[in-house]
Amino acid sequence: MGALLQLLITGIYPKGILFVRRIALLSVVLAVLGACAQAKQSAPLPQPPEVTVVTVHREPVPVTTELPGRTSAYLVAQVRARVDGIVQKREFKEGADVKAGQRLYQIDPAPYRAALDSALAALQKAQANVAAMNAQAERYKILIGGNGVSRQEYDNAVAAQAQAAADVASGNAAVQIARINLGYTDVVSPISGRIGPSQVTQGAYVQASAATPMATVQQIDPVYVDLNQSSVEGLQLRRDVASGRLKLNGPGQAKVTLLLEDGTRYPESGTLQFTDITVDPSTGSVTVRAIFPNPHQVLLPGMFVRARIDQGVDDTAMLVPQVGVTHNPQGQATALVVGPDNKVASRIIQATRTLGDQWVVQGGLDEGERVIVAGVQKAPPGILVHAVEAPVKTAQAQ
Repeated sequence: MGALLQLLITGIYPKGILFVRRIALLSVVLAVLGACAQAKQSAPLPQPPEVTVVTVHREPVPVTTELPGRTSAYLVAQVRARVDGIVQKREFKEGADVKAGQRLYQIDPAPYRAALDSALAALQKAQANVAAMNAQAERYKILIGGNGVSRQEYDNAVAAQAQAAADVASGNAAVQIARINLGYTDVVSPISGRIGPSQVTQGAYVQASAATPMATVQQIDPVYVDLNQSSVEGLQLRRDVASGRLKLNGPGQAKVTLLLEDGTRYPESGTLQFTDITVDPSTGSVTVRAIFPNPHQVLLPGMFVRARIDQGVDDTAMLVPQVGVTHNPQGQATALVVGPDNKVASRIIQATRTLGDQWVVQGGLDEGERVIVAGVQKAPPGILVHAVEAPVKTAQAQ
């Protein structure tokens, strides 16, 4: 454009109509140049895109583990026959609660009463015999001093006295056995709990040698919950506790909450009882047992549940909203952060688990860094952005 202007000014001075045309063209060029300069001066500079960020800090984060498991009764007693006989009657209602010592069945006691009477008679006979033997031994002791009896006769009397005393002891044992067997004809509940269906009916023949099963009583308040934890998780937990990264709650006992089969939370909280030291080779897991109160008998033996165990507190973790964390093609967790120069940078982080709507990050971020939680699409790495801190409520909602 400048060259054209110079040509028009320094060209051969024209005459007539050619001069008028060149003057008009010069005016047009000057107007265009002025408009371009004015447009260049008035064009606004592009503004950096605005993104919403959350500043992350190290804070105590509870360490929880969710494990599957099944419930089991606190006490289980299988009621079995301990003597032979015919069941005369059943004295309980199936599915009802029974007390310890309550009679459940009556087995025909007649043969055992007769056996007890026979044992008592034998005992009386032995007691009478021992009285006679004692008297004879006392007389021979006096007579042997005056050579009234021989030494052999005296020794025989003393031996007979001891044998009679042994017969009395044997008779007492026989009476005890007969009474025990007679007592076994009254089949009682060994524990308090809920009894299941009866496995024998009135008129059935039961045998002590076969230990005929008759019923089962279970105590389900409290109730056990047997959980399965992988050996790898248990190993990592022990390492974190040993290094001081995790702090146990209370005096070694962890709080346990329960989720029922329908997803509802069980209102009572339980405590851990023990962790088995044997790893199941078929599943690679160990058994963790917890105990829960069950006053309303909501938990029944054999139910499938999920338990959440509060194992401790991690003081070095950070919480990042889930919307601020993505995964790259390699499956690694990543986050976009805004640096001190307001430029976006991508970070690979160690997001181990979720806590509510946030990721628990244990590496990859520094204290006080700003993580982008909104506007990620318009903030590729390396671009200059305008960061706006998310309100507390917005951050929690994100």
